[in-house]
Amino acid sequence: MSGKTVSPESRRPVATLTTLPAWKALVEHHRQAGSLHLRQIFDDDPQRGERLVAEADGLYLDYSKNRVTDDTMRLLLQLAKDCGLAERIEAMFSGKKINASEQRAVLHVALNAPENEHIIVDGVDVVPEVHAVLDHMSRFSDEVRSGRWRGHTGKAIRNVVNIGIGGSDLGPVMAYEALRHYSRRDMNFRFLSNIDGTDFEEVTRDLDPEETLFIIVSKTFTTLETLTNAHTARDWSLKKLKDETAVQKHFVAVSTNGEGVAKFGIDTANMFGFWDWVGGRYSMDSAVGLSTMIAIGPDNFRAMLAGFHAMDEHFHSTPFAGNLPVLMGLLSIWNNNFLGANTAAVLPYEHYLKRFPAYLQQLAMESNGKHVTLDGSPVDVSTGPVYWGEPGTNGQHSFYQLIHQGTQIVPCDFIGFCQPLNDVGRHHDLLLANLFAQAEALAFGKTEQQIRAEGSEDWLVPHLVCEGNRPTNTLLAQKLTPFTLGQLVALYEHSVFTQGVIWNIDSFDQWGVELGKVLAQRIVPELENKEEPELGHDSSTNALIRRYRQLRTKPAQNQAGQAR
Repeated sequence: MSGKTVSPESRRPVATLTTLPAWKALVEHHRQAGSLHLRQIFDDDPQRGERLVAEADGLYLDYSKNRVTDDTMRLLLQLAKDCGLAERIEAMFSGKKINASEQRAVLHVALNAPENEHIIVDGVDVVPEVHAVLDHMSRFSDEVRSGRWRGHTGKAIRNVVNIGIGGSDLGPVMAYEALRHYSRRDMNFRFLSNIDGTDFEEVTRDLDPEETLFIIVSKTFTTLETLTNAHTARDWSLKKLKDETAVQKHFVAVSTNGEGVAKFGIDTANMFGFWDWVGGRYSMDSAVGLSTMIAIGPDNFRAMLAGFHAMDEHFHSTPFAGNLPVLMGLLSIWNNNFLGANTAAVLPYEHYLKRFPAYLQQLAMESNGKHVTLDGSPVDVSTGPVYWGEPGTNGQHSFYQLIHQGTQIVPCDFIGFCQPLNDVGRHHDLLLANLFAQAEALAFGKTEQQIRAEGSEDWLVPHLVCEGNRPTNTLLAQKLTPFTLGQLVALYEHSVFTQGVIWNIDSFDQWGVELGKVLAQRIVPELENKEEPELGHDSSTNALIRRYRQLRTKPAQNQAGQAR
């Protein structure tokens, strides 16, 4: 153990993960059963497809197509016990400071708590504060949606632009796209995050400043990308509106920095706060979701929060053997650390969830992409698989080839809904048929014997073989609603937390994000300085900076080498 101080709430037994009895038992179990094929596993246990399932408030998980036996699951559940998962869950829900490196509570679950609950942080019940902000958001959203909120020239707001980055962008844009069916179709909702000027130009090019509201989302109101875009938006607005006081009618803030917000020109009465116990990637159900609430309305937003809360309660109180986030987290540990799968694909068969995999990339990889344990010791196993994916059936015609016949194991989560939001002819039956077929094909494949029986020529047979034995989960719900979206997001939040507890890492800090930002601040003046600066980087970075400075103002050339 290192000499670092770790909060008592974050401690677990001194033994490293790989020395725990349950881990050693899993290693031995993998030697004996790790090569079993799903064809054999299903032959030996024909009813497992009805048995290895779990359900929470209508969200149904079939995990039978994972390469696990009853013994595997028993050992994984014992591992969760040995790692103190129950105690860590309780510590999180009770407001203990389980974010060890920043000494903070981790209480995104409080964002979804009903008014009659009590959650204490540093001696203060935070639930009334949460609902005060929700009520503030609701009043403002109703003002904008009804047209009572007017811009500087008296026109109603037709365009809402969310300016943020990371969780302040990925959450709102994912939620808006997921719930677009429930949104105001007579309003435009745009999302601006990239510091690349092209993003700003494309977001605003067809908007009228007189009808546009910008929501600046930055807890500190100092985030470089967000504030750069915010000031550009301010200049863009005032170019037409002329009057500095117009900012108060066209800009609001989600922040805790009242001084910075006021200096920008925003009325602090239109500042929506949140707390340091809410991490950015866990914040879409806080004031960060203001654009979502304006789009879908306060009632639908609160229905989404109810879905979050239902999954929070399921995670908090359900025995692990039937606990969806725990099961998915433990299966991810098995697939990653024992089957050697370093990536995981999330494949929603619902076009409205097209941004869900991108949202999960930050949630999972920023949370668990860590190389030291809570006390600062090096981890001794692989952590943080790479999450990726696209909606079905689009992905079937791009990367599914690798999943079926590639040399890497890619566990997949399939997400489907039994009722469509847009019922068009045969489309939905075809969509879900593809979902079920892909999971079946990945599990069982197609053998050489089957292919030969079909009469294929000998030379072609090896090309047609699909080995199968590729693990999948299937999540089914009745329909994509605000409630269901809340369930899904909370499911993955708690699955990621479960994995972090097993690995004994801090899933709630993100120090690796900071280094590049610090170095960028050093390089900016070296790019903008009109005089040749003295460069003190490595030879590669120095050469790249010089190359950029040479080409920055040089006339561009066409393909023939002629200056334009």
